[in-house]
Amino acid sequence: MFRQAKTVLQKLRYLSLNGQQHAWRLKSSSATERALQYRPGQRIHGFTVKEVAAVPDLFLTAVKLTHDKTGAQYLHAARDDSNNLFSVQFRTTPMDSTGVPHILEHTVLCGSEKYPCRDPFFKMLNRSLTTFMNAFTASDYTMYPFSTQNAKDFQNLLSVYLDAVFFPCLREQDFWQEGWRLENENPTDPNSPLVFKGVVFNEMKGAFSDNERLYAQHLQNKMYPDHTYSVVSGGEPLAIPDLSWEQLKLFHATHYHPSNARFFTYGDLPLEQHLKQIEEEALSRFDRTDPNTQVPSQPHWSSPREDHVTCSPDALAPDPAKQNTLCMSYLLGDITDTFEGFTLSLLSSLMISGPNSPFYKALIEPKIGTDFSSVVGYDGSTKEASFSIGLQGMAEDDIERVKQIINQTIEDIIMNGFEEERIEALLHKIEIQMKHQSTSFGLSLASYIASCWNHDGDPVELLQISDSVAKFRQTLKENPRFLQDKVQHYFKENTHRLTLSMSPDEAYLEKQARAEEEKLQQKIQTLSDSHKKEIYDKGLELLAAQSQTQDVSCLPALKVSDIEPTINITPVEMGAAAGVPVQYCEQPTNGMVYFRAMCSLNTLPEDLRLYVPLFCTAITKMGCGGLDYRQQAQQMELRTGGMSVSTQVIPDSTQLDMYEQGVLLFSSCLERNLPQMFQLWSDMFNSPHFDDEERLRVLVMMSAQELANGISYSGHMYAMTRAGRNLSPAGELAESLGGMEQVKFMKRIAEMSDLSQVLRTLPRIKKHLFNPNNMRCAVNATPQKMSDAAGQLDNFMKDVAGNRRERKSVRPNIIERPLDPLAGSGPSRKLISEPNFQPCQMKTFFPLPFPVNFVSECIRTVPFSHDDYASLCVLARMMTAKFLHGEIREKGGAYGGGAKMGGGGVFTFYSYRDPNSVQTLSAFRKGVDWAKSGQFTQQDIDEAKLSVFSAVDSPVAPSDKGMGRFLSGITDEMKQSHRESLFAVDHKHLLDVAGRYLGVGQRTCGVAILGPENDTIKKDPSWIVK
Repeated sequence: MFRQAKTVLQKLRYLSLNGQQHAWRLKSSSATERALQYRPGQRIHGFTVKEVAAVPDLFLTAVKLTHDKTGAQYLHAARDDSNNLFSVQFRTTPMDSTGVPHILEHTVLCGSEKYPCRDPFFKMLNRSLTTFMNAFTASDYTMYPFSTQNAKDFQNLLSVYLDAVFFPCLREQDFWQEGWRLENENPTDPNSPLVFKGVVFNEMKGAFSDNERLYAQHLQNKMYPDHTYSVVSGGEPLAIPDLSWEQLKLFHATHYHPSNARFFTYGDLPLEQHLKQIEEEALSRFDRTDPNTQVPSQPHWSSPREDHVTCSPDALAPDPAKQNTLCMSYLLGDITDTFEGFTLSLLSSLMISGPNSPFYKALIEPKIGTDFSSVVGYDGSTKEASFSIGLQGMAEDDIERVKQIINQTIEDIIMNGFEEERIEALLHKIEIQMKHQSTSFGLSLASYIASCWNHDGDPVELLQISDSVAKFRQTLKENPRFLQDKVQHYFKENTHRLTLSMSPDEAYLEKQARAEEEKLQQKIQTLSDSHKKEIYDKGLELLAAQSQTQDVSCLPALKVSDIEPTINITPVEMGAAAGVPVQYCEQPTNGMVYFRAMCSLNTLPEDLRLYVPLFCTAITKMGCGGLDYRQQAQQMELRTGGMSVSTQVIPDSTQLDMYEQGVLLFSSCLERNLPQMFQLWSDMFNSPHFDDEERLRVLVMMSAQELANGISYSGHMYAMTRAGRNLSPAGELAESLGGMEQVKFMKRIAEMSDLSQVLRTLPRIKKHLFNPNNMRCAVNATPQKMSDAAGQLDNFMKDVAGNRRERKSVRPNIIERPLDPLAGSGPSRKLISEPNFQPCQMKTFFPLPFPVNFVSECIRTVPFSHDDYASLCVLARMMTAKFLHGEIREKGGAYGGGAKMGGGGVFTFYSYRDPNSVQTLSAFRKGVDWAKSGQFTQQDIDEAKLSVFSAVDSPVAPSDKGMGRFLSGITDEMKQSHRESLFAVDHKHLLDVAGRYLGVGQRTCGVAILGPENDTIKKDPSWIVK
């Protein structure tokens, strides 16, 4: 998987914490305490301890070691979290755009010395209870992380990962499959034309179809033109075919060496065991080398530069005449200076984050563009950081004006500085991020330290966040102009500045296709007839290898008996606040309180339905009570961990044609800020501001732009939502609130010159949604704080009681389900039932300017509590692993694909970034035939079960405990019974459900494809083309 710099991890911005710390366990020999017993100089299994540091902010102990023989660096973060993580990263510094580190990342996972079967990586997904398994190629490192809660599984995966990175087979055939190859379009027909194929080749074609991604890549290449950052580490599609198998093997030999490696482990498993296994299985076989992979500093320019690039036009742009992007980027300091990095990332947030920031006021509010440029703010993913500021969705005529605004805003910041309250709000955000526990904390840490450590910065120093906060406060106290001086130095006086503009070119895709065709012809012209025959034969060999059943007995595996037979019960208590039902769930939340409220949509008139997502965006961003929208944003930052409203469509667990519809309010805060958080909600209920048309226009433009940008990344989600649209009432609602229908609707709104009618819908929607008669709440907090939280919630509910109204439901059939299934009576969830719903078959095609397709087919089956549901879950996993992966990814060249069973009773097939369209639909059909033929073994079934259980048992953060019950009414007892059904699934069940639900005569299905112009589909009258 290729990672653009931006997504790796904005320093600190997304650092979220987790792991079960039990604040009330006073005495225990915890992992953190055990690790404090190591001493610098101590030798363990070929490693020497260099440093041991307690990091109380993050509830962990850091142990830094070096491997004596090879010099490999090692960091262990001991923490009382059972979701243990391992990661190894290599500094990979390519000097061309053939994508060698990215193709290598794919190929090392295709078999190794100890595990020579094809594709052990994908095979292990079904032989383990992993909570995360992947690999990433960044601009200058490649990382291989996995996590699991099972100790035996950890050893199994560690063994596979070590063997893969240090002793891979790197077979030529794997290079062709994963990298690139010339092959007959139809590999079994020697007369069909030769074309380029390969997983990475198609992945990067897909990646470069995303204009935001394209822009970010150009910006980095032009900003750092003198070394590794000037090339595309993931691979430029037209340069990929220049890579040879020999070059791939050489890159591995020089870069994948322990002397160029950094190991990271995290969690509550003992460190010695990890060190022993890593030493015995890998490091003992190496000597020290000098990898010579350091990245030199980028020589500073003596004067600023300008450049221009083009992209494909965006069919969904709100205004076709405004599709230009302009951005100014400044080269900053070295990221290994931890405090400077901390200061600059904070400064960046002050400059661009939220409606109070100077650049938001100067660039977003005048509505010159739709949103900030895709690259914005501080980026610490390269050896020297950069800061970028600019706009997308703007007219060409405004380019000079935007340049002037940027320079003027920098002058203003140097003059005026920042309000103290905004600085406090940001430091408050950091405090919350340190307290909030996510379930993938180990992975967040690995990503957070990766870049700095990669360039020999100190990862331990990076973890000691409160030291940086304290130093920051002190420096600011000593020099109140501290931040302004930084702006003067890094922005005003900085000559290393790049101004990059991007504009659409109608012929862009055509030029790309032509360039690819020329590259192809260049390759073909040099081929003799015997070469062509050889290509044909190799294509058949690859196809044969892909079609062969693998012997995977060499791979380690857990057994179904290793899975816990019962779930841990999450105790919740039911109560009420001023007559509104509340679910209380006591959890070790580190002094955070999490609040949710579900508000029903049942009384909302149908004509307002499409506006609900816009209402959800606007309600927290337009001001309320005595606060304008800027003050509201400021108070939210200062007092909460965020406040949001989102649409919810919740299918019933017992009947396909029943569902609950609503919006979910969510917010969190530190215990001390509870009254202020509820006061903000009160103001939004009692007196939201819906009077500022200019503010609404900014929000509409940003939403429309965000939706349009998201399609190339989440195209498969849109295809799945559309394909399921006509299969159930819930599917229809999901499409209008979150599918292509919503994208098109927001585009229409963004094109309106007068938004006053839209503005008038918002108070009408509010009246129906924010009604205490149609609400239920949930609170997760520590036991010590729960009664206080309940009291505050009670006050809030009394405050908003004036919004109570008896309103009739718009739909006639309302079914009530008790919130507490054991009580029998009492408060209930009100579901909509559509007993006369007629599912219908429909095939929809959306032509979009991408070179790849997103394909989906959905089939109506059974709801969660049905006897056959578990069998369909196992079947979907088994079809994916044993059949569809091979057909869609290995043979078809798509980046991903498979089948999944959804809670709404819809069985879904999908493919992601797929060079094929209609052919993939026949791969789905073949998958069903394969399942019906029953040619699968007990081992196949057991592996599919492991894979299902790793999802069912994935860790849940304290903030999210009890949510299945609160939202969907799925109790622990229902989960336990589903668990028992999963264990009971056997060969007979699978054969039966495949025939009964997926067979051609039995099914009701919907199909959707998003992708490039398609003549086959256009000529076929059974398709609806949008």
